[in-house]
Amino acid sequence: MLKIILRVLPLLYMIVIFILSSMPADAVVELPRWDSLIKESLHLVEFGILYILLFLAALTIKEVSPRLNLILILISSLYGLSDEVHQYFVPYRSATVIDLIKDVIGVLVASWIVFGAYQRKRFHKLGNLLYHIGNLK
Repeated sequence: MLKIILRVLPLLYMIVIFILSSMPADAVVELPRWDSLIKESLHLVEFGILYILLFLAALTIKEVSPRLNLILILISSLYGLSDEVHQYFVPYRSATVIDLIKDVIGVLVASWIVFGAYQRKRFHKLGNLLYHIGNLK
């Protein structure tokens, strides 16, 4: 059951990203003092989470090689690009290259942490957890 959940989560998360990107920026929550700063920094987190979910889904199917890791990075980053293109056409939203850069940086940081742990080069406790998830196959 956990294997199925891990495989479906990235798709559900991508749907949530699309739905939220279809709404005005202040439709869900507005934080009076720090709204802009917090929402801008979420670009770094949002697509890093997508990469992590894709990585976990991939682990339930096969070992994640450096080549597969690169594919996961590309998928996450290209979804960030598609999100920016989508926002360009949504009233009250904007699409910027800076936002895309933040999306990609979030993906790369998540990859550095997760793939490094998976290869057991750093973050050994996380690496052990990923090893156990990989044994769900």
